[in-house]
Amino acid sequence: MPSEKTLDVVLSELQSAISGLESAVDARIEQQRESGEVEGEVRRVHADRARLAHELDQSQFRANRLEEVNREVSRRLVTAMETIRAVLER
Repeated sequence: MPSEKTLDVVLSELQSAISGLESAVDARIEQQRESGEVEGEVRRVHADRARLAHELDQSQFRANRLEEVNREVSRRLVTAMETIRAVLER
């Protein structure tokens, strides 16, 4: 009987080890799946960041251009007002 009990103990330990291995494999598969999802999210965030940086650059360019145009319009208005004053003073 001692060899049967030993065999039962060994089989039980083997079953326990197999269950632990299956759990570890399942956990690893889940971790890789989650890792893949995280990597995908990181790629999306980087793409959004690049798009937003590009849009910001374009907006800054437009703002600079509007500022230049505004200065030019202001200069022309001053010139026009000075011309009108000169004409009125004659």
